Amino acid sequence: MAQISETDQIKQFKEFLGTYNKLTEHCFMDCVKDFTTRDVKTEEVTCSEHCLQKYLKMTQRISMRFQEYHIQQNEALAAKAGLISQPRI
Repeated sequence: MAQISETDQIKQFKEFLGTYNKLTEHCFMDCVKDFTTRDVKTEEVTCSEHCLQKYLKMTQRISMRFQEYHIQQNEALAAKAGLISQPRI
């Protein structure tokens, strides 16, 4: 298995931090409404959890669709090259 270079690791970590910061800001802006107390209200916690779950489900679904798309593209390219037979409809 190929090793990931230090430059690529730093790039991936920066991308992760950017995504994390955007998600945190989005969920915070949507869910936290009461700044009159130090305590986080139950509704705010629930909202934040739902916000995160929705984001994770969306990311997973996009990833699955992206993989399906690439599989279809690879099959189409292979079919054009005559490597596999065309699917019958």
